Amino acid sequence: QGQLVESGGGLVQPGGSLRLSCTASIDIESADVLNWYRQVAGKAREAIAAVTKPAVTWYEDSVEGRFTISKDVAKNMMFLDMANLGPEDTAVYYCNARRLGLGGYDYWGQGTQVTVSS
Repeated sequence: QGQLVESGGGLVQPGGSLRLSCTASIDIESADVLNWYRQVAGKAREAIAAVTKPAVTWYEDSVEGRFTISKDVAKNMMFLDMANLGPEDTAVYYCNARRLGLGGYDYWGQGTQVTVSS
């Protein structure tokens, strides 16, 4: 059973930046896709960024141009660099590693709170 652990959340002022990290106990090169999700209180969890095995990235419209997803396969880590943060980015952020097909898996971190407020 794989484990993912997020870190780097906290309180940041509007317009500020933050880097979230996710450390995996699995070989992240085995994942078909690595994702970052976020969940605002009272709302459904939503995908905001993804990077596939061949390093193709995808971003949800509201974070495109402000957030950057990356991975370090040597360290089994993934990152979410967030810039120009606004109050609407306040949420619990989750990392996810997913492998499809036979032998597949779907691992989640426990979440890290990001609060954007002055």
